[in-house]
Amino acid sequence: MATIEKRTNVKGETVYRVKVRLKGYAPQSETFKRLTDARKWTQQTEAAIREGRYFKTAEAKRHTLADLIDRYIAAILPAKKDAAQQERQLRWWRKQLGHALLSDISASLLSVQRDALKATGKAPATVNRYLAALSHVFTIAVQEYEWMLDNPLRKIRKEKEPRGRVRYLSDDERARLLTVCRASPNPDLYLAVVLSLATGARKMEILTLRWEAVDLQGGKLTLLETKNGERRALPIGEHARQLLVERAQARRADTDLLFPGETPSRPAQLRYPWETALKQAGIENFHWHDLRHSAASYLAMNGATLQEIAAILGHKTLNMVKRYAHLSEQHTAKVVNRMNEKIFG
Repeated sequence: MATIEKRTNVKGETVYRVKVRLKGYAPQSETFKRLTDARKWTQQTEAAIREGRYFKTAEAKRHTLADLIDRYIAAILPAKKDAAQQERQLRWWRKQLGHALLSDISASLLSVQRDALKATGKAPATVNRYLAALSHVFTIAVQEYEWMLDNPLRKIRKEKEPRGRVRYLSDDERARLLTVCRASPNPDLYLAVVLSLATGARKMEILTLRWEAVDLQGGKLTLLETKNGERRALPIGEHARQLLVERAQARRADTDLLFPGETPSRPAQLRYPWETALKQAGIENFHWHDLRHSAASYLAMNGATLQEIAAILGHKTLNMVKRYAHLSEQHTAKVVNRMNEKIFG
């Protein structure tokens, strides 16, 4: 129900005071100089309240982007694994647009800032990460805080990212690297490299392994803390299992880490031994993360489907493993050729 009262303000002008009362909602009021404007606002406000739009719009006019980002950083960000990186990204957005009211944040305004990011020389993938960080802030504002009606970044075009790098060890490179790692004076290098190749796990997933995650009898590792936040069980081959059995017999009593560093509570640092091993093995243009690519490539070449590779690597979608499709196609072609030879002679 709405009421419109005719009044005279302090300047002696005639104004119209509108008050909208709907059961279950706080009263809303506004003042206009024209009766037609008062009636129009009344109709729009009543409709917006009934449809659940009005209070979100009001909140958007009350809060700035800085308000939203500050609340998100305090309440939501600490629980995220990549909190430090996302906080840097969000503080960049705060610096650029923090003064703007949420009601004024539009797709066109955001696209200007996206282009400004590109102009600094940032890679397409990095620009997309900045957009993704802010997009989740807007999603929380819509769904939880009810400060906004919609996420304006839904209208923003993402940058096209180049196809992911696929660098994997040839059979000869793999043999040379494993020989050098086995002979390394560092006691952790060979086992860590073998586990990386055997499972396709990320470097820090391997180096932060704890003994509770190792099933020697069943021959598997259970990754409790992964990049996407989900548990992942990984079978390991017999060679890797035997190495773990030997490691278990000589495990340190002051820590439950498989690869403890000088400080028992922190994992070992293998950067120098790894770089030394690459030089000794004569392997160029290769990073530790490429061990993960190598494992995925070997899986593809040995008949694993993209779905199976995604499950092993811990990807929720197939987008990240499509880079191995051409390797899987080689196996598929062999299967099809064998089938054709059998039925056609």
